[in-house]
Order: sequence, then C-alpha cells, then structure tokens
Amino acid sequence: MAEVSITPTENGPYKVTGPVELIDPDGNPINAPGQTVFLCRCGGSTNKPFCDGTHSKIGFQGAMRAVEAAEES
Repeated sequence: MAEVSITPTENGPYKVTGPVELIDPDGNPINAPGQTVFLCRCGGSTNKPFCDGTHSKIGFQGAMRAVEAAEES
C-alpha cells in the first residue's frame, strides 16, 4: 500500500501527499488534481476543500503559532 502523509504548513493549508480519495458530504468523489493536494485549513477558501491562498490575505495563524503567541503575553 502506498504511503499517505498529511502535513500542516506554517500558517497555511494541509499538504497531503500520496494516493488519497476525497469525498464530499454527500458521498460524491472530489476530483483531486494530483498526488499532492493542499487542503484549506483557514476556512476562507472559495475553492474548498482546496486552498486558494486566502490564508495569507486574512492573516491566518496555525494553532501552534497562536498557542506560542498566547504564552508569550
């Protein structure tokens, strides 16, 4: 079986590599553009479930970054 990995990028999307099958809430397959896809993590993409770069426009901070900032205060 081929290996799949999911890696959150810093303040950006999830990078998913490997053969994955994406399914919408109704059970229909979502056509993935290849063996590597970037899935929205900020909630602002207009192309969900895929990232469209909105995270950089809205100042999205990934969970670890937000926790670190709160601890510094």
